[in-house]
Amino acid sequence: MKVLHVETGRHLYGGARQVVYLLEGLQNSAVENILVCPSGSEIAEAAKSYAQVETVRAGGDLDIGFVFRLKKIIKREKPDLVHLHSRRGADVLGGIAARLAGVPCVLSRRVDNPEPSWLVGIKYRLYERVITISDGIRLVLLAEGVAADKLVCVHSVVDPEPFQHTCECDVFRREFGLPEKGMVIGMIAQFIPRKGHHFLLDVLPEVLEKYPDLQVRLFGQGPLTEEIESRIRHENLQERVQLTGFRNDLERWLSCLDLVVHPAEMEGLGVSLLQAAAAGIAIIGNRAGGIPEIVRDGENGLLIEPGDKVGWTNAMISLLSDAGLRQKMAEKGREIVTMHFSPKVMVTGNLAVYQAILNP
Repeated sequence: MKVLHVETGRHLYGGARQVVYLLEGLQNSAVENILVCPSGSEIAEAAKSYAQVETVRAGGDLDIGFVFRLKKIIKREKPDLVHLHSRRGADVLGGIAARLAGVPCVLSRRVDNPEPSWLVGIKYRLYERVITISDGIRLVLLAEGVAADKLVCVHSVVDPEPFQHTCECDVFRREFGLPEKGMVIGMIAQFIPRKGHHFLLDVLPEVLEKYPDLQVRLFGQGPLTEEIESRIRHENLQERVQLTGFRNDLERWLSCLDLVVHPAEMEGLGVSLLQAAAAGIAIIGNRAGGIPEIVRDGENGLLIEPGDKVGWTNAMISLLSDAGLRQKMAEKGREIVTMHFSPKVMVTGNLAVYQAILNP
């Protein structure tokens, strides 16, 4: 079986990392992989051991020329199947290219934001199957009118092994400018509105009254970075809350956190939550999108209704106050990741979709 994959992300963030996991697993399953990605992208280097890499110019949703550049590669390589992994500049344009080349096409859908009904009616005709990375996304597409037999849920995953080690506490505190004492909360998310950074800052003062030595580190980057920094200064929280920027070495540091919080209002699944669970950290998250598929309320963390400030405040204080409960949740989180969110499970799920299309 030969599969041509398309990933237009330039950085090795959550979605692109999932593609690398998939390529590695498919190669071990005797699948021949071709990866089409932008010139200069990080995934081009990361995937070269598992796939034939073809780099192209990819200018986004309005780059109509991408259709013909991709079609040319498809015609030349003659894959059995095209698998589109990105939204921006790849889902619609890639589907058109595959249709013009006469090759069946699969789309991975990683976000749960709604789409206009007119677009849904046209767009999803391009694909034989749509693989959603969470059941929450599958339900969104069902509600928008996509046929149930076209939708398959195959969860995003994480390789748990790199996250399962003992924290180097002194090194961790030096690295992130932390005092010798005090618990540490982490939030790992892009700095965009739907992730909920402002909400966290809303509820934090009451938690700090209870735990004045508490430290908060915000991992990530994005368009809201300066706005969040400004608010932290305005509210005199800079000695308690700091931004770390994007880190590609989270596996080294996550196990050092006491708690991970994720007040996102919308979330396809949340790979950072998988990483936190693999590292053995209790999690508090919103009951939104695919978050409840990772955070099992009362098992490996707590789920709160979006916008419930009292609920969030009480949940944070409750877990910070109970080290024994956090430890029980940590152990359960590792178990959940190993059983349900390993790369092997994801590869098997995607391969089953390919086989169902090619050998109905």
